[in-house]
Amino acid sequence: MGRAALTAWRADPTSAADRRTAVRFTLEELAEVAPGNSVEVRVPPDGAVQAVAGPRHTRGTPPNVVETDPQTWLALVTGALTWRDALDAGRVRASGERADLTAWLPLQAARAR
Repeated sequence: MGRAALTAWRADPTSAADRRTAVRFTLEELAEVAPGNSVEVRVPPDGAVQAVAGPRHTRGTPPNVVETDPQTWLALVTGALTWRDALDAGRVRASGERADLTAWLPLQAARAR
């Protein structure tokens, strides 16, 4: 279902339902390839996940946060946009020493086929 939503989003980026499912699928994929709880990745309003090995966050605002909009997130995970370009353009907000997702993006499961 997630891969199908990603394919559908590529065909029609205006579909909110496909976008939402694609974002959630790719956030789950990130948590699978970068397991852990040291970085909170937020893609409002579609989802959030904790990922990346390191110290576990338990209360309040996490020390390592990545936040972006759904279209930017999907561009990052599919390889249509690089992490550095997204940061330079202000399309991603990343705080904390572990908040660099370069090692995991683009996601293998999300690359165009």
